[in-house]
Amino acid sequence: MRAELMWRKMSGLLIQICMSRPLIQVLLITHTPHSPMITSFSSRGPSHITLGILKPDIIGPGVNVLTAWNTQKFNIISGTSMSCPHLSGIAALIKRAHPDWSPAVIKSAIMTTAYTKDNTKHPIINETSRPADYFAMSAGHVNPRKAINLGLVYDLSPEDYCPYLCGLGLSNSKVRAIVHNPVNCSLVKAITEEELNYPSITVQVPANKKRSVGLTRTVTNVGEPTSAYYAVVNTPKGVSVKVQPRVPSFMSGKEKKSFTICFRRTRGRSGVVEGQLHWVSTKRSVRSPLSITPE
Repeated sequence: MRAELMWRKMSGLLIQICMSRPLIQVLLITHTPHSPMITSFSSRGPSHITLGILKPDIIGPGVNVLTAWNTQKFNIISGTSMSCPHLSGIAALIKRAHPDWSPAVIKSAIMTTAYTKDNTKHPIINETSRPADYFAMSAGHVNPRKAINLGLVYDLSPEDYCPYLCGLGLSNSKVRAIVHNPVNCSLVKAITEEELNYPSITVQVPANKKRSVGLTRTVTNVGEPTSAYYAVVNTPKGVSVKVQPRVPSFMSGKEKKSFTICFRRTRGRSGVVEGQLHWVSTKRSVRSPLSITPE
């Protein structure tokens, strides 16, 4: 009998039937493994030092990675030691493509272009096969192709960190050691952690439905010189979110625009809820995770 191959889809399962002579061989592929997914040993947030900044920032490849090894030709290992070189290499490639970008812009590019769905088009899951929350994946999995070519970024200069560091209660000498400039915190208008111009947004919102919390962020245009973006919010459950202006327009490259985002509880929820803020143009889109915690 001539060998034949037949493919059939039965109840969503792919079955391959191979026939040659009287022998029948059946290969059953029951499912596709989810990838990427959050492993059990991946670090989790929230940060116990700065609750107003969502951690982690990003996730990357870190399980069963083929690597060079000093005592043998190669090794296969897992851990942050593998994710870090992946992200560092991506940051170096972005810097090569955009030499004028600051470290904060590079971080913003990596975070706001990350993806949150796996190869099955479903939300990235954790080791328990449940959707991972932002304290496990934050912005999502790094996407190098998009990170190198995007439209809006959240920038920070070394001086921009001074109000944040002084707000943490650090001494002048400690702040000076970080920013490499003389600093007198008594002369600096301190800000809270939530107010830092960070690519992710986490905020404490009181259960009182009449009280709202507002934050200001500033985006810089690194895409088309003339462009307009509109805000799309995936609203967290039990929370009202308003963005102003909702449609910022840019007339030049590197132009900056500030916006305010206000949060208010619509239900008396006490737990952590999550959402997303997208800035969308006709060609590009960037996304920031929103994490709302109880006051």
